[in-house]
Amino acid sequence: MITLDQIARECGITYEGDATSILAINTLKDAGADEISFLDNPKYIADLSTTKAAAVFVSQATAEHVPEGTIALVDDEPYLKMALASKLFAPLLVDETLPAPVIGKGSYVAPTAVVANGAVVGEGCQILAGAYVGARSELGENVTLHANVTVYHDSVIGDDCIIHSGTVIGSDGFGFAHTKLGEHVKIYQNGNVILEHDVEIGSNSTIDRAVFGSTRIKRGAKLDNLIQIGHNCEIGEYSILVAQSGVAGSTTLGRNVVMGGQSATAGHLTIAPFAQFAARSGITSDVKEKGIYGGFPLMQQRQWLRLQAKLARLLKS
Repeated sequence: MITLDQIARECGITYEGDATSILAINTLKDAGADEISFLDNPKYIADLSTTKAAAVFVSQATAEHVPEGTIALVDDEPYLKMALASKLFAPLLVDETLPAPVIGKGSYVAPTAVVANGAVVGEGCQILAGAYVGARSELGENVTLHANVTVYHDSVIGDDCIIHSGTVIGSDGFGFAHTKLGEHVKIYQNGNVILEHDVEIGSNSTIDRAVFGSTRIKRGAKLDNLIQIGHNCEIGEYSILVAQSGVAGSTTLGRNVVMGGQSATAGHLTIAPFAQFAARSGITSDVKEKGIYGGFPLMQQRQWLRLQAKLARLLKS
């Protein structure tokens, strides 16, 4: 636990007030009375006005929107200050005070696998050679981790999940704030990854942990080899992602979305349930209706195919 005056001091902000205890950083919408938040993008002004956070990093221009009962930590670089503060809440990667791991009945852990202190493994699991399960992680029943799978700390894996060799669950999301001189300051990723029941993930895929909250792969989703899922994404129930596809941070896929090989989304998008994307689709804006899409810029697949046919005829003429 750290106090607000300590946070302000570490971030180089002048603060005179109570030494309020702060447990975590969170989004404006989700922050509670013992958490701190920030506003960098003006489009979230409405969330600032209703936040329950104890304190918020804001610029002078947005400070007037901070609600009564929330402390404004005013700075011209609130995003950078949030990045600096995030380090203060990063959990220990190795915590020797945690209890020994719990291994459920009938589970197999290979001699060269490692299950860290504080982890819980359910019944009937198989953890094969070279696999690693990090501190405070939870595996449900009948989970299979193939050789050299890495499950970072605080991850949650539901029942009947299968994760193939070389895949990494819970590595840091790609998040940095930038100074006025162009230096990159790490935003510590203090959330986690949750895999719901019956998820299967192919080899050498990466599921990034959330900045705050959770990256979530929902029930029944199937991910092929060489998939990249960014921080704070949500992959809908029974979705299918084919090899080399990628989802950038904070994008939400509805249920039964299909992404063909090498297709990708930009960040902060919402994709309608049952939407399908052909191989190499480039998705740069919200998709509000189900359909079959393709190409870049994205359009209905039939339209894309007609366009390619016309271009081919043009080249022959």
